[in-house]
Amino acid sequence: PVPVADMERMALEIEQELQNALEREVSTEYIGELVMDKLRAVDEVAYVRFASVYRQFADVESFLDELKKLVGDRKENQ
Repeated sequence: PVPVADMERMALEIEQELQNALEREVSTEYIGELVMDKLRAVDEVAYVRFASVYRQFADVESFLDELKKLVGDRKENQ
């Protein structure tokens, strides 16, 4: 599980980023992408779980593609 303190910090960071954008309206898609970016940095399993619901993977292949991207990102950052 992701600690509550980390979730609160991520929420504050997302809120600050949205306020800094100075947009009157923000799409839920944009917010979802921000959440996924924060989760990816904190907990990869939480990220995959959120992404599987948020992106509503239609099949196993699309889910595997997302996992491959995650593994590829990890290798690039090593």
